[in-house]
Amino acid sequence: MMIKIKDIKINIDNDNESHLINKIASLLNIKKEDILDYKINKKSIDARDKNNILYVYEIILNITNEENILKKNYKNVTKYNEEKYIFNITGTNKLDTRPVIVGAGPCGLFIAYILSKYGYNPIILERGEKIEDRVKSVEKFWTEGNLNEESNIQFGEGGAGTFSDGKLNTLSKNENHRQEFVFETFAKHGAPREILYENKPHIGTDKLRSVIKNMREEIISLGGEFLYNSKLTDINIEKGVLKSIVINDKEIIPCKVLFLAIGHSARDTYKMLYNKGINLASKPFAVGVRIIHNREDIDRAMHGDAYKKLKSASYKLTYKASNGKGVYSFCMCPGGYVVNASSKNGFTCVNGMSDYKRDSNSSNSGIVVTVNEKDYGSNLFDGMNFQDTLEKNAYNLAKGKVPIQKYIDYKNNNITSSFGNIIPEIKGLYEFNDLNKIFNKEINDSIREAIDYFGTKIKGFDNPDSILAGVESRTSSPLKIIRDEYFESNIKGIYPCGEGAGYAGGITTAAMDGLKAAEEFAKKYNPN
Repeated sequence: MMIKIKDIKINIDNDNESHLINKIASLLNIKKEDILDYKINKKSIDARDKNNILYVYEIILNITNEENILKKNYKNVTKYNEEKYIFNITGTNKLDTRPVIVGAGPCGLFIAYILSKYGYNPIILERGEKIEDRVKSVEKFWTEGNLNEESNIQFGEGGAGTFSDGKLNTLSKNENHRQEFVFETFAKHGAPREILYENKPHIGTDKLRSVIKNMREEIISLGGEFLYNSKLTDINIEKGVLKSIVINDKEIIPCKVLFLAIGHSARDTYKMLYNKGINLASKPFAVGVRIIHNREDIDRAMHGDAYKKLKSASYKLTYKASNGKGVYSFCMCPGGYVVNASSKNGFTCVNGMSDYKRDSNSSNSGIVVTVNEKDYGSNLFDGMNFQDTLEKNAYNLAKGKVPIQKYIDYKNNNITSSFGNIIPEIKGLYEFNDLNKIFNKEINDSIREAIDYFGTKIKGFDNPDSILAGVESRTSSPLKIIRDEYFESNIKGIYPCGEGAGYAGGITTAAMDGLKAAEEFAKKYNPN
């Protein structure tokens, strides 16, 4: 038996193992020697008092005389029983074809990992390249402007999150301990161990690449098979049941079970699925810009004079504009870069990215405005077409480069002529222009109001020299692929899941949703 003790507060200047052990012993009125073993379960930062910034720990302890400690009813001390994620196979049906997974993002990778682990020998289709080649294609696009439409920031092994901050925080419920399994799997394959306990865990795009490669190699060793540059272009259905799929318009693969772990940018796949009679529905999303500040300015505003002792600061901001629109910060990247995240020639969109150290001179985040059918129309593909329109506007503004503008010039509808005290860190070619021309008045007004309001929450957020970059349009899928309580679509054998299917919003939730889909599959099918 073990115990859990919460709310252990340590000043950042005393953050070391010796001080932590002494603090625990003092709180429990025991000797240090009575602590046989411990592990950090959670660690967060309390920066409400800038003159006394604290780390707040939750610790799992193995100590002598646990029962005596529990009898004393100490505040924040409870009994701890370790529980693990369990993947149950209760299905009795035998598949005469291998399960196929479309998409090697976090959702698809975790389906592949768990199914390979339990002997199902899945096939993983990825329209883009393996991560090593994908990185080369993306970097060539950033330096030369030559876009590979099938392998870019949106498409390729690892998914869109590979070229982001590798953020793992989520507000989703941790049912069945799926989140711990996801984090432990990442750590097993090379992610930093602190993701297991930090309040806002992140891997960093540089480390995430090797994690993905290591996961791929284990999946292959367990019987999984990856097919790269392999796009799902058609599906064959008989009497409402999946029979086979078509790859790259030519290769037919017999298939009775298909996991649709497509990304939120697979617009051609959405249209193919619709034409095949698969039920889809439109869903709200958000659009806006990226705002770039000096990292040091944000760090100091968030952490005061202690900022140099701490990791780069993150923030989360929300606002309701006077026109009723919700505005919020999205995918905040401390010490990161704005990246050209386009996936289609003639269209420009951006995202944020950070390496593990988060040590660039800039911090950035999306400032995005919620949109729904009232903004773009009630037809199924109107939301997707709305994204296209904004991205086409951004492309035309800067001829394929990322359009950027100082905040003061955005407010005054002027094209920026030179940088002020903020020099942005951007991956990809960029050009000064007027971002007002991307959006309608309602969205522009909402963004301006929100940034000014956020300046009252974080000093300097509304700095006139802050740089805006556009367009941030791929916040989430504009569509949802409808599934039933067993995770199947109206076409039996097809399991829509992850962010592209409209059921997740980030690396962790996509991975967890993939596990849920695999669990439902295992209730029907047995690998033996």
